[in-house]
Amino acid sequence: MNFVGHEIEDFKVNAYQDGETTEVSKKDVLGKWSIFFFYPADFSFVCPTELEALQDKYEDFKKANADIYSVSEDTEFVHKAWAEASDKIGKIKYHMLADPAGKLARMFDVLDEDAGQAYRGVFIVDPDGIIQSYTINNMGIGRSADEILRTLQAAQFVREHGDRVCPANWKPGQDSIKPSLDLVGKL
Repeated sequence: MNFVGHEIEDFKVNAYQDGETTEVSKKDVLGKWSIFFFYPADFSFVCPTELEALQDKYEDFKKANADIYSVSEDTEFVHKAWAEASDKIGKIKYHMLADPAGKLARMFDVLDEDAGQAYRGVFIVDPDGIIQSYTINNMGIGRSADEILRTLQAAQFVREHGDRVCPANWKPGQDSIKPSLDLVGKL
């Protein structure tokens, strides 16, 4: 299924954030850009490296009017225990969403039903709740926080400048392209 251009469904889940438990719903993510970052499980191997890399870039995401929501099939209490047990996870300031019933993982179609774990999905959602970009990796393939940030920035640029597009490896401040018949066959 193609998720680009689709609005996310209503949801409400528990979460852990910086020593506190809370709830996060669709209304909480509207009005800003959101990164839904699915990973297989707490207390695992690749996951803490990815979550730490996102935390290292968290200020850059916030400057881009975006928030990060990591999601696994663990409870908020397991997230808390992991944060207390791991220095890498303990420094995370963004929401860690609890999805033990698989509601979000099913909604975004990243749940491996047999394993009871989410594939490594990244969904970039605009302030209106519309998915603008997504990738899904198999369990053992880690992702790049730098590339997620770059893709977010490109999605924001295209939303703001609807008549321009971003070429490969585009970063803010670099030249974009204004599609036209004059460019056909010249790039």
